[in-house]
Amino acid sequence: MTKKMIINGGHRLVGDVTIGGAKNSTVALIPAAILADTPVQFDSVPDIADVYNLQIILDSMNVDSKFEHSVLDINPTEIQEAALPSTAIKSLRASYYFMGALLGRFGRATVTFPGGDNIGPRPIDQHIKGFKALGAEVEEKDDTIFITTGPEGLHGARIFLDLVSVGATINIILAAVKAPGQTIIENAAREPEIIDIATFLNNMGAKIRGAGTDVIRIEGVPYLASRATHTIIPDRIEAGTYLSLAAAVGDGITVHNIIPEHLESFTSKMIEMGVDLKIDEDQIYVPKTDTFTPISVKTSPYPGFATDLQQPLTAALLLAGGESKIIDTIYPKRVKHIVELRRLGADIASEVEGVITVNESRNLVGGSVKAAEIRAGAALMIAGLLADGQTVIHGADHILRGYDRVVWKLTQLTADVEIIDDED
Repeated sequence: MTKKMIINGGHRLVGDVTIGGAKNSTVALIPAAILADTPVQFDSVPDIADVYNLQIILDSMNVDSKFEHSVLDINPTEIQEAALPSTAIKSLRASYYFMGALLGRFGRATVTFPGGDNIGPRPIDQHIKGFKALGAEVEEKDDTIFITTGPEGLHGARIFLDLVSVGATINIILAAVKAPGQTIIENAAREPEIIDIATFLNNMGAKIRGAGTDVIRIEGVPYLASRATHTIIPDRIEAGTYLSLAAAVGDGITVHNIIPEHLESFTSKMIEMGVDLKIDEDQIYVPKTDTFTPISVKTSPYPGFATDLQQPLTAALLLAGGESKIIDTIYPKRVKHIVELRRLGADIASEVEGVITVNESRNLVGGSVKAAEIRAGAALMIAGLLADGQTVIHGADHILRGYDRVVWKLTQLTADVEIIDDED
């Protein structure tokens, strides 16, 4: 049964919130764990639906996992090749990391086309290009991808990505980390989550250099052994969401467990809006802000403004005194939150693909809306907290996919919010 979030909004929030481990690291680290020749342990794992779905996929391969109190133990030593459960695969797009991980572990992989958020085209052609360069053959048939290698197996290769792709960069790393020879990925994505995954693999004996730059070099190794618990980096998207929330409805909120350098493109825009952020080494204090300046935002690959943060910030921009513009160059079709925000009284539109116009809308009224994907759900959540009266967000399952213990955290900030089964 699907879930709905009920928010009784219209009052200010205050307090402290602590950010969990990065979702976008976690959903790649879990598939990466099957490359290990020993049990592995992750700490700071977010309590989100995607983790449980990935555990279902691990279980289908006889990989034991245990998740409690933010610690995830995975034992891949008895792994067996098996058909992966299509329901779990289709529930999250990041399941495609099993392509690279299985290819690196067994030299072959069969994976159903992944699902996840519907935010426009996200092709996997660069992933396939990388696999082929490493010596694999790829066939697509009936929504399933079959990847095989000959008796020689995989080998190192030089791969130039035609466009910057986080998913392709990570998948190629996973496939190449045990492939004999040197692999060079050029025009690689530079996201902090890629550094996190490379750190995990390197601590097990991998030889990956250049993560965080646009050229990554990998020397294949035959064996990977975990030596210590890997602590996942803080989630910069969750952090940006709570910073947006704090600016919009906060009377003074401190966001803890942050790496400020990961958020510079975002916090610079908040400062431009007129929010007097107090940025410390690992936390940011957001004071009550009464007046906001309209701004223009353009998304771009890291270290630019993250596409995943355009929607949460949109809700805060409804308070700016004038017209703001958001241009999403990554996913120009990522506009499913607009019609829903309008149901709450927002003056917002997207008449040109990829361009969102946000006008001051301080008198939102609660209503019934639907979250079409994770970050759209975050925007509706913030708008619901802003709106007078009760807001019901259907499709709250999406929010649970991306936000660690969201009801508990909001309640700690004095929000009146709950998630229940949706009977509709």
